[in-house]
Amino acid sequence: MAPSVSHKAILTGLAILVVFFFVLDIMLGSVKIPFDQILKILTGQQTDNIAWIFIIEKIRLPKAVTAVLVGCGLSVSGLQMQTLFRNPLAGPSELGITAGAGLGVAAVMLAGGSSASIYAIRQLGVSGSWLIIAMASLGSALVLSIILLIAGRIRDNVILLIVGVMIGTITLSVVSIWQYFSQPEQLQEYIMWTFGSLGGVTQYHLYVLSGVVSFGLLISFASSKALNGLLLGENYARSMGLTIGRTRLIILASTSILTGSITAFCGPIGFVGIAIPHITRSLLGTSDHRILIPGVCLVGTVLLLICDIIAQMPGTQTVLPINVVTSLLGAPVVIWVIISRNNLRSSFS
Repeated sequence: MAPSVSHKAILTGLAILVVFFFVLDIMLGSVKIPFDQILKILTGQQTDNIAWIFIIEKIRLPKAVTAVLVGCGLSVSGLQMQTLFRNPLAGPSELGITAGAGLGVAAVMLAGGSSASIYAIRQLGVSGSWLIIAMASLGSALVLSIILLIAGRIRDNVILLIVGVMIGTITLSVVSIWQYFSQPEQLQEYIMWTFGSLGGVTQYHLYVLSGVVSFGLLISFASSKALNGLLLGENYARSMGLTIGRTRLIILASTSILTGSITAFCGPIGFVGIAIPHITRSLLGTSDHRILIPGVCLVGTVLLLICDIIAQMPGTQTVLPINVVTSLLGAPVVIWVIISRNNLRSSFS
């Protein structure tokens, strides 16, 4: 169905909020920059303060754009997982997919020797970026593939969710063993990565991340009709001509690309994938993915920009790990999902 007037109004309002918080995220920081000067820098006009230009173009603008990419990518990944498993508590972090991506990154960062460090690999240029993304995507795809195989045998969504959590725990245990035998320099670098950060993506590598996330989102948008079919059940979807195996593979590829690339560059960021789809469903009052996918992108972007503003604690030199802030905001939503789960089942039937 086409978006109704109310849906269009809500999406328009969310788009306005995205613009507002995007500009606010660029404005706030440890260095106070006048709003008129920010506008001049963003529009390419000349300004006398070279330091302000460097701060906006090299630090704040890439960080804000990264927040947009992370908000869109993780939110869409969570929406796809909840639809695929028809489980309101499914998400990249909860099903161990993020842990799988972390395993892929650990294989690069903790492979042995200082030459394998994330810093050294990123100095290789675009080839290093693709190596990190490829390993993270392979790790997330491996975990998701295992869960999909188990899903063919287990029909109980709660049990499947528990299995996913256990697989994620096993994956994290493997990484912990790897950490135990790693060099102190590598260990410190990996631990810093696990905190999550939107500011670690340089302007150069932002092009790579933007391209990969955009590709993953395009696959998701193209799969919106198939996702709607899955909501009706596999048997009904088959009667509509939907190939279940191919649809699962497409969702697998999209989720792995989105989660893998974002986790590779920004670290594991939890609760976004599980919380945002529920918030969006409540706002839009629909289960149509042609409306939900743009909706979760906008809501996810707003949330990540707000989290980034909170994380950098405007006016101070302190920057909190983004994973801490998203967990503090996302955990209450998960609690609400558990308490009101009976009311949410209608979204998956």
